Amino acid sequence: MIRRIFAGSAVGVALSFSLPAHAVWPDHTIKIIVPLPAGSAADTVARVISKELSEKLNQTVIVLNRPGASGEVGSTELAHADADGYTLGIATTTTMVTAPLLNAVKYDPIKDIAPVAMIGTSPYVLVVNSNVPAHNLKEFIALAKKKPISYSSVGEGSLSHLAASLFARMGGIKLTEIPYKSSTQAIVDLLSDRIDSQFGILTTTHQYIKEGKLRALGITSTKRISRFPDLPTISEEGLSGFEALLWLGLVAPAKTPQPIIDKVNAVINDMLARPKEQELLANQAIYASPMSADEMKQMVETEISKWKAVLQEDKRAE
Repeated sequence: MIRRIFAGSAVGVALSFSLPAHAVWPDHTIKIIVPLPAGSAADTVARVISKELSEKLNQTVIVLNRPGASGEVGSTELAHADADGYTLGIATTTTMVTAPLLNAVKYDPIKDIAPVAMIGTSPYVLVVNSNVPAHNLKEFIALAKKKPISYSSVGEGSLSHLAASLFARMGGIKLTEIPYKSSTQAIVDLLSDRIDSQFGILTTTHQYIKEGKLRALGITSTKRISRFPDLPTISEEGLSGFEALLWLGLVAPAKTPQPIIDKVNAVINDMLARPKEQELLANQAIYASPMSADEMKQMVETEISKWKAVLQEDKRAE
């Protein structure tokens, strides 16, 4: 506790010396740009964060939804906003990693955007329909070596596609991709036995798993999760080090003053340490992952390198 109070005081001192003498941050409304529609997980998280920041900074914080082009519209607006601490944004694996790797986006995720605070991660779960004769990961891999196994994705470069590509490579198997426009369409065909498997989102699949309509073989995080404590990770089931996570974080335009970033980071990390907020996020299948802004920056760079290599391997295999 003493350490946390001291750190907060240090941030306040640094902030006062880093800005002009007349400036006191924040002295007017802060906006959080969400590059996805209202009702999405990113939107839900942004509204939790806006409430927390408003209370702790004693300033109005509003959420602005700017959906479009897989997050490019909102992310571009954020990247080109004034770097004064009054514009923040929600970033995801898609907006910071896969979209810039696959598309000619109008922002550079490293040069134009500054990580502020990691919020949480959400693993996928490898599921098969009830007619697939595999009850664990080893049986699934053995089956895939004997006969074609299909899986759904929501398009090339989507994390569901990249997770399957990495899984197939590490498992020494081939999987047949069946692309869909949405995960909702894919889950219908999976339940109807039109496709064999899916790296599914927990919020979409967990009820079907509990009802026995889908069989879960492993999750894509390196640690087990509270919702399915008996479900092993793919890593512990033989593909050591396998990990494919959706994540959400808070970001700002590049060159936003470091004391502002540090202050917001401290507020978010304190929030993520509270059981109530952890449970609120877990209900959305998002697991709190507090870290420093520098740690988040390193994580983003690692993710870009990792998935870039997977995409390059895919192209070589074509």
